[in-house]
Amino acid sequence: MHIDGVSDSAFSDALDVFSQILEHPEQRGAALCVQVAGETVIDVWGGVTDRQGEQLWQRDTLINIFSSGKPIAAVVLLQMVAEGRLSLDTPLVEYWPEFALHGKHRITLRHVLSHQAGLPAIAEQQPAEALYDWAHMVKAVVETPPWWEPGSAHGYAPMTYGWIVGELIRRVDGCEPGEAIARRIARPFQLDLHVGLDEHALSRVGDVMRMKGVLADDASLRLMKVMGGQPQGMTAKAFSNPPSMMTSTNKLEWRVMQQPAANAHGTARGLAGFYTALLQDQLLESDMLAAMVQEHSRGQDLTLHTSTRFGLGCMLEQADQLPASYALGQHCFGHPGAGGTLGCADIERELSVAFITNSLGASVLMDPRAQRINAMLKKCV
Repeated sequence: MHIDGVSDSAFSDALDVFSQILEHPEQRGAALCVQVAGETVIDVWGGVTDRQGEQLWQRDTLINIFSSGKPIAAVVLLQMVAEGRLSLDTPLVEYWPEFALHGKHRITLRHVLSHQAGLPAIAEQQPAEALYDWAHMVKAVVETPPWWEPGSAHGYAPMTYGWIVGELIRRVDGCEPGEAIARRIARPFQLDLHVGLDEHALSRVGDVMRMKGVLADDASLRLMKVMGGQPQGMTAKAFSNPPSMMTSTNKLEWRVMQQPAANAHGTARGLAGFYTALLQDQLLESDMLAAMVQEHSRGQDLTLHTSTRFGLGCMLEQADQLPASYALGQHCFGHPGAGGTLGCADIERELSVAFITNSLGASVLMDPRAQRINAMLKKCV
């Protein structure tokens, strides 16, 4: 499969791994960008972007990066904390009075960003079409009691994270979450990252497709078993309430809405550039970045039923848990996205990595393709 782009010869082994990934019969397309101390050493892409296999992946092809966009929204909020407009430990009801309903009056931004708020899923079943109605979904979150005592445990919030942080951005920053990301992050640093696509960006989006016959790891199998055995349970609702959450990725309505938990779109170059800007203290001052990557949650995740470790809006390295390891270094942070996307940075090596793909694998945390690339990068740096 043809590969375009540029690559430093010192990283040829990592490029070989990327090439091998593209040779898999179920792999449609992908892009990889690696930056070291602000310098781009790999910026490559290859494959196709459509189901028919007729459209080649281009330099500016955009792909849904799913939860890999969560840290981008977190940085917007942490910037507002630095500006004194938000506080990590002030109850959210100070900014959003309605949020207090059903015992949520003590939940803080720190709880939300570290997945300790007890709100990983909406309790009341929602109709499929409600997914695209912001006011409806925010009201559904407000009307959901915490699934556990906030701060006493943690459980990943795949979608409710976006409605909560997005509504905070709307109320405090006075604009939609995607607009805040564009104004504060994407435009100033010329990053091809979007939450809510305009007409020009829509013409560059590739479709995502599930890979067939890909083996799931133990964490993924355990999650699927829980969801299948308890279809009305918290975990199942976290991923499928509304049910359209599971089937909307290639729909126009999904691409244009501004749901910062799951519908960010970008290039690998844009995602890697985001982490480089973080490492260089351009998006956050060093003390706020230190707070972001400080461990806030660790251990059994009540949603994912596996071990997770979170900072503020980012997932931290777990070297002893293969499905949750970046395979890059102990000081790595970032976030995987559904099906294979990964954006991350290694503070020690000043390394930023972004792997994006339109071919969805079966892993719930780190995808083996991205792990293979990272493991080779570790040897190259």
